[in-house]
Amino acid sequence: MARKDAMNDIHSKILRKFHTLCGVCGLSQDEKSAIVESYGVSSSRDIGTHDLIDICEKLSVRAGQGAGSERDQLRKRVMAAIGGYLKKIGRDSNAELIKTIACRSTGYPDFNRIPMERLRNCYYAFLNKQKDVDSAEHVATAMLAAQAQCSNRVQTVLKS
Repeated sequence: MARKDAMNDIHSKILRKFHTLCGVCGLSQDEKSAIVESYGVSSSRDIGTHDLIDICEKLSVRAGQGAGSERDQLRKRVMAAIGGYLKKIGRDSNAELIKTIACRSTGYPDFNRIPMERLRNCYYAFLNKQKDVDSAEHVATAMLAAQAQCSNRVQTVLKS
Protein backbone atom coordinates (compact mmCIF):
# COMPACT_ATOMS: atom_id res chain seq x y z
CA MET A 1 0.00 0.00 0.00
CA ALA A 2 2.88 2.40 0.79
CA ARG A 3 4.26 1.96 -2.74
CA LYS A 4 0.93 2.96 -4.26
CA ASP A 5 0.76 6.07 -2.04
CA ALA A 6 4.32 7.00 -3.03
CA MET A 7 3.50 6.60 -6.72
CA ASN A 8 0.36 8.72 -6.33
CA ASP A 9 2.43 11.39 -4.56
CA ILE A 10 5.00 11.39 -7.37
CA HIS A 11 2.25 11.60 -9.99
CA SER A 12 0.64 14.52 -8.14
CA LYS A 13 3.91 16.42 -7.95
CA ILE A 14 4.65 15.90 -11.64
CA LEU A 15 1.09 16.90 -12.52
CA ARG A 16 1.55 20.17 -10.58
CA LYS A 17 4.83 20.73 -12.41
CA PHE A 18 3.05 20.16 -15.73
CA HIS A 19 0.46 22.82 -14.95
CA THR A 20 3.10 25.23 -13.66
CA LEU A 21 5.21 24.81 -16.79
CA CYS A 22 2.14 25.33 -18.99
CA GLY A 23 1.68 28.67 -17.23
CA VAL A 24 5.35 29.61 -17.50
CA CYS A 25 5.28 28.82 -21.22
CA GLY A 26 2.13 30.92 -21.60
CA LEU A 27 0.06 28.08 -23.05
CA SER A 28 -3.63 28.79 -23.54
CA GLN A 29 -6.28 26.39 -22.27
CA ASP A 30 -6.75 25.15 -25.84
CA GLU A 31 -3.03 24.42 -26.22
CA LYS A 32 -2.96 22.61 -22.90
CA SER A 33 -6.04 20.57 -23.93
CA ALA A 34 -4.36 19.66 -27.22
CA ILE A 35 -1.36 18.26 -25.34
CA VAL A 36 -3.61 16.24 -23.04
CA GLU A 37 -5.77 14.93 -25.89
CA SER A 38 -2.69 13.90 -27.87
CA TYR A 39 -2.17 11.24 -25.18
CA GLY A 40 -5.69 9.85 -25.77
CA VAL A 41 -7.17 11.12 -22.50
CA SER A 42 -9.52 13.94 -21.56
CA SER A 43 -7.83 15.04 -18.32
CA SER A 44 -4.20 15.66 -17.45
CA ARG A 45 -4.72 13.49 -14.36
CA ASP A 46 -5.13 10.51 -16.66
CA ILE A 47 -1.76 10.93 -18.40
CA GLY A 48 0.76 8.34 -17.22
CA THR A 49 3.57 9.42 -14.90
CA HIS A 50 6.32 8.63 -17.41
CA ASP A 51 4.51 10.54 -20.15
CA LEU A 52 4.08 13.51 -17.80
CA ILE A 53 7.81 13.45 -17.07
CA ASP A 54 8.53 13.56 -20.82
CA ILE A 55 6.06 16.40 -21.35
CA CYS A 56 7.55 18.38 -18.45
CA GLU A 57 11.06 17.95 -19.85
CA LYS A 58 9.96 19.33 -23.22
CA LEU A 59 8.11 22.22 -21.57
CA SER A 60 11.14 22.97 -19.38
CA VAL A 61 13.33 23.28 -22.46
CA ARG A 62 10.71 25.50 -24.09
CA ALA A 63 10.51 27.64 -20.96
CA GLY A 64 14.30 27.89 -20.86
CA GLN A 65 14.49 26.27 -17.46
CA GLY A 66 16.46 23.15 -18.27
CA ALA A 67 19.79 22.60 -16.54
CA GLY A 68 22.47 24.62 -18.29
CA SER A 69 19.90 26.58 -20.27
CA GLU A 70 20.65 30.01 -21.65
CA ARG A 71 18.28 31.57 -19.08
CA ASP A 72 20.05 29.75 -16.24
CA GLN A 73 23.44 30.96 -17.46
CA LEU A 74 22.10 34.50 -17.80
CA ARG A 75 20.75 34.39 -14.23
CA LYS A 76 24.22 33.42 -13.01
CA ARG A 77 25.78 36.27 -15.00
CA VAL A 78 23.30 38.75 -13.53
CA MET A 79 24.14 37.55 -10.03
CA ALA A 80 27.86 37.86 -10.76
CA ALA A 81 27.45 41.37 -12.22
CA ILE A 82 25.43 42.60 -9.23
CA GLY A 83 27.82 40.89 -6.81
CA GLY A 84 30.80 42.48 -8.57
CA TYR A 85 29.21 45.91 -8.36
CA LEU A 86 28.47 45.50 -4.64
CA LYS A 87 32.07 44.42 -4.07
CA LYS A 88 33.38 47.47 -5.95
CA ILE A 89 31.38 49.82 -3.77
CA GLY A 90 32.51 48.03 -0.62
CA ARG A 91 29.23 46.33 0.31
CA ASP A 92 28.78 42.80 1.57
CA SER A 93 26.49 40.60 -0.46
CA ASN A 94 24.77 37.24 -0.48
CA ALA A 95 22.56 35.41 -2.97
CA GLU A 96 19.29 36.64 -1.44
CA LEU A 97 20.40 40.28 -1.45
CA ILE A 98 21.58 40.00 -5.05
CA LYS A 99 18.30 38.40 -6.16
CA THR A 100 16.35 41.10 -4.33
CA ILE A 101 18.32 43.83 -6.11
CA ALA A 102 17.71 42.12 -9.47
CA CYS A 103 13.98 41.86 -8.75
CA ARG A 104 13.70 45.49 -7.67
CA SER A 105 15.69 46.76 -10.62
CA THR A 106 13.59 44.79 -13.13
CA GLY A 107 10.22 45.16 -11.41
CA TYR A 108 9.55 41.43 -11.07
CA PRO A 109 8.59 39.86 -7.73
CA ASP A 110 10.42 36.56 -8.35
CA PHE A 111 13.99 36.25 -9.65
CA ASN A 112 13.23 33.07 -11.58
CA ARG A 113 10.36 34.75 -13.46
CA ILE A 114 12.43 37.61 -14.87
CA PRO A 115 12.32 37.29 -18.68
CA MET A 116 15.58 36.84 -20.56
CA GLU A 117 15.52 40.31 -22.13
CA ARG A 118 15.16 41.95 -18.71
CA LEU A 119 17.95 39.70 -17.36
CA ARG A 120 20.19 40.88 -20.21
CA ASN A 121 19.34 44.52 -19.48
CA CYS A 122 20.08 44.04 -15.78
CA TYR A 123 23.36 42.26 -16.54
CA TYR A 124 24.63 45.04 -18.80
CA ALA A 125 23.37 47.75 -16.45
CA PHE A 126 25.40 46.37 -13.56
CA LEU A 127 28.45 45.79 -15.77
CA ASN A 128 28.21 49.45 -16.78
CA LYS A 129 27.87 50.45 -13.13
CA GLN A 130 31.13 48.59 -12.43
CA LYS A 131 32.84 50.44 -15.28
CA ASP A 132 31.45 53.74 -13.98
CA VAL A 133 32.90 53.06 -10.53
CA ASP A 134 36.30 52.24 -12.07
CA SER A 135 36.17 55.37 -14.23
CA ALA A 136 35.17 57.59 -11.30
CA GLU A 137 38.00 56.19 -9.18
CA HIS A 138 40.48 56.82 -12.00
CA VAL A 139 39.30 60.42 -12.44
CA ALA A 140 39.33 61.06 -8.69
CA THR A 141 42.84 59.61 -8.33
CA ALA A 142 44.13 61.72 -11.22
CA MET A 143 42.55 64.88 -9.79
CA LEU A 144 43.97 64.22 -6.32
CA ALA A 145 47.42 63.60 -7.81
CA ALA A 146 47.20 66.84 -9.81
CA GLN A 147 46.06 68.74 -6.72
CA ALA A 148 48.94 67.30 -4.68
CA GLN A 149 51.41 68.33 -7.41
CA CYS A 150 49.98 71.83 -7.47
CA SER A 151 50.19 72.07 -3.69
CA ASN A 152 53.84 70.93 -3.78
CA ARG A 153 54.66 73.61 -6.39
CA VAL A 154 53.01 76.31 -4.30
CA GLN A 155 54.99 75.27 -1.24
CA THR A 156 58.22 75.24 -3.27
CA VAL A 157 57.51 78.74 -4.60
CA LEU A 158 56.70 80.02 -1.11
CA LYS A 159 59.95 78.60 0.30
CA SER A 160 62.04 80.30 -2.40
